Amino acid sequence: MRDFISLRVLDRLRPGLEVIGCDYPTLRKILQVKLTMDSRRTPTVFNRKTSQSGDKNGFIRSLWLYVLMGLILIPLVVAGDNYFFQMSLTFAMLMFFVMTSMISDFSTVLLDIRDRVILQTKPIDYRTVGLARAIHITIYLILLTTSLAGPSLIAGFISHGFWFGMSFVLSLGLMDLLIIALTALLYLLFLNFFDGERLKDLINYVQIGLSIAILLAYQLMGRIFEVLKLRVVFHTAWWQAILPPAWFGALFAWGFGHHTGRPMLGLAVMAVIVPVILFAAYLWTMPVFESQLQRLSMVAGTSRPQNRGWRRLARMVCRNPEERTFFQFAGLMMARERDFKLKVYPSLGFAIALPLLVIFNPAWSHETHRVNSSHWYLAIYMMGFMIPTVIMMLRYSSQFKAAWIYQAAPIQHRENIFRGTIKAVLVRLFLPIFLVESVIFVMLFGIEVVPDLIVSLLAMLIYAVLAFRWVGLRLPFSEPFEMAQQRQRWAIWILLLMLGVLAGLHFISTLLPMGVYIYLVILFVGNGLAWNWGFRENRPKLEVEHSVI
Repeated sequence: MRDFISLRVLDRLRPGLEVIGCDYPTLRKILQVKLTMDSRRTPTVFNRKTSQSGDKNGFIRSLWLYVLMGLILIPLVVAGDNYFFQMSLTFAMLMFFVMTSMISDFSTVLLDIRDRVILQTKPIDYRTVGLARAIHITIYLILLTTSLAGPSLIAGFISHGFWFGMSFVLSLGLMDLLIIALTALLYLLFLNFFDGERLKDLINYVQIGLSIAILLAYQLMGRIFEVLKLRVVFHTAWWQAILPPAWFGALFAWGFGHHTGRPMLGLAVMAVIVPVILFAAYLWTMPVFESQLQRLSMVAGTSRPQNRGWRRLARMVCRNPEERTFFQFAGLMMARERDFKLKVYPSLGFAIALPLLVIFNPAWSHETHRVNSSHWYLAIYMMGFMIPTVIMMLRYSSQFKAAWIYQAAPIQHRENIFRGTIKAVLVRLFLPIFLVESVIFVMLFGIEVVPDLIVSLLAMLIYAVLAFRWVGLRLPFSEPFEMAQQRQRWAIWILLLMLGVLAGLHFISTLLPMGVYIYLVILFVGNGLAWNWGFRENRPKLEVEHSVI
């Protein structure tokens, strides 16, 4: 196995690790195996099949994408000398990128129990195993954080000097400690109360909650500041103490003498003390965390009964028996496929929060009192962002080898597979969220917005068919997740442009007399055509695209 650079760096920290009771030779060997196996794992941000030759880690080869994202932080760091405002927003964006990556990529690493079958049969203590897990994640978080913050860090050294740059480096390290500790302690809390399938389901719900919480933190970050005549004004409030980006911004503002009051000093102290205390708590509870992970492998004695309501719903929305069968099949797969939920459910959280955050954005908060007389209800189209992501992920499954069933089953029309699956996606994932958002929009804009909500629903139903056609005709759940192609990310951008066109047509219809109702009729007819003809193809024989047998 390769002697990784990160392991050679870790060798210099050996005395400190042995002081806290770590068996360093064993720790190093575990990490070497984990890093070697990582060459076979494809990260979410770079969903492309990795090369089979050599130990080329797909995550490392994807870091240039994070560098490109990090370029947008340079103007925030170098523009002006209002360090609290600039660095608070900078760390808000950095924490957004890092935490979303933590949710999508590293939760599976933190909660991985596959190696326990081997390690538990050896005389290895829980602290060494847990520390290997923490260092494993830390290595990737350092690479991720360096790629994201690298461009702005270099710009900070050049524009603000050496000490500013070193403070930036220190703050980035504290930020990573905070993120690791918070994530681990949160999961430890749930591990104490749940086990087996319920815990795995709860973890998916926690990921949705984290996605929403990240967006809400953005909302609160914007409300810390008020822009008056192009001058940023800071207002002190108690709830700023629960926003980590404000802590790091205060560290710069107080450290470089721009704000020297007690509130700023208190926030700056929290930036140093809280990450250290939480990470120390994580290290102290590490043996407990490792022992509690065993509960993830517990399986309930009885299997969950099949959802009778889902079968009734299948009879309501699917007329064809074949279509009804695949509607039920797709619904059950989406409910039980762990990897699918891990990659898709966070996007549901964004779909819930984005429309409301657009309406109540602080940038136009002075117009909030006129919201019920505006066209802000068109923000509900932002829920459509989730549709391409979900449809793109439909073709992948960790149980893809079972796709031989498509060839063995007496399927007459392949289009019934696709139509039933897309209907299951809309009924199980999209419509519940849309109904909740619609109730909120009626409360905000009044009952007269109902026709517009119906129009937006019909438009997004057509959009689902367009997304399916654009992503491509592939059998659902028939390919491994490693087969996801980077080119599909460009397809998503084009589909988002199509969604903008539909929203634009809706806006134009509101400017014409009876335009909304005319557009509603057009969309109703369009849905009939799209759902009848949009799933047909010129392929007479049913085939699985990739060999799965």
